[in-house]
Amino acid sequence: MAFSTFAHGADDAKNDGLVLPLPAIDLPAGKAGEMKKAVFAGGCFWCTEVFIKELKGVEKVIPGYAGGTKETANYDDVSSGRTKHAESIEITYDPSKISFGRLLRVFMAMHDPTTLNRQGPDVGPHYRSAVFFANEDEKRVTEAYFKQLSDAKSFDAPIVTTLEPLDAFYPAEAYHHDYAARNPLQGYIRQQALPKIDKVRKKFKDEVKQPTTQPVGE
Repeated sequence: MAFSTFAHGADDAKNDGLVLPLPAIDLPAGKAGEMKKAVFAGGCFWCTEVFIKELKGVEKVIPGYAGGTKETANYDDVSSGRTKHAESIEITYDPSKISFGRLLRVFMAMHDPTTLNRQGPDVGPHYRSAVFFANEDEKRVTEAYFKQLSDAKSFDAPIVTTLEPLDAFYPAEAYHHDYAARNPLQGYIRQQALPKIDKVRKKFKDEVKQPTTQPVGE
């Protein structure tokens, strides 16, 4: 991740007050305890991991790489911007508590889906906004939601989030897992990741877990 002196959330601050509609089309609710997975990319995986973990029904979030080959699925290669990977998160969730569409809604509201290959100070194709679909149902719901948001002019610029088939997800190196929780005083985390906890709690207060602690630094 690029360390920056930019004000945190500079690129997505314009979306702070944005309230996105629920998807008109969604996947059916699953049986309680029957877990499913989704893979999204929205810039730095330290940041996306932070806010998705806050949601009720999310059991686990793993940072990693999607879109490229196994041989280049490592931080050094991906950070070069020369692989096809995007920094991504694999979300394990209970569809009886949170649907794929609701996950998608939070994801689209919590990053800027209108900036090509960029989130905040992080620039490059590995920081692109993407949804990696595992099946045709996920693809159908995502396409319909993008059209719904575009028709409603929910954003002041076109959505550039890519919709890509999920060939494989490769977990990132161990030191990336729970990085924000383990490094709350690091400059990038204080500027970019931790503020997203407050933002998701305010924007989706009925959908987040009961917080046990406040983000470090408050």
